Amino acid sequence: MKVVLQRVSEASVTVDQQKVADIQKGLLVLVGIEDADAQEDIDWLVGKIIKMRIFGDENEVMNCSVQDIDGDIIVVSQFTLHASTKKGNRPSYIKASKPDVAIPVYENFIASLEKEFGKKIQAGIFGADMKVRLLNDGPVTILIDSKNRE
Repeated sequence: MKVVLQRVSEASVTVDQQKVADIQKGLLVLVGIEDADAQEDIDWLVGKIIKMRIFGDENEVMNCSVQDIDGDIIVVSQFTLHASTKKGNRPSYIKASKPDVAIPVYENFIASLEKEFGKKIQAGIFGADMKVRLLNDGPVTILIDSKNRE
């Protein structure tokens, strides 16, 4: 699994002109799923996301997690995180899971995140044409790949 964490002052997801997710201060999490992803990947990423110290403390030093600041989280599926740009100018998405594999993993990821976070997770709609709005705070954007744990 690949995720992009964006520290936001606010974020929302709209589908067919209906707002389906909306948060203030917290994290926008874009998630890409591949066939090899398993519960181990989910558990590792959930721990990283919740504990990642990218929010300012009283001295404005990045020393607090989304949990520490009582922030919120929006999760949005994004298969394009697995784009291969090795050949030509048209990305290949061959590594991205098809919906029949990805949807259960996506739903499990959200459920695991909710359980560990202890709070409702807002989410986009898998496979929908989503309009994602965000006010990136910092900007702070972190890339995490569960297959490359550096």
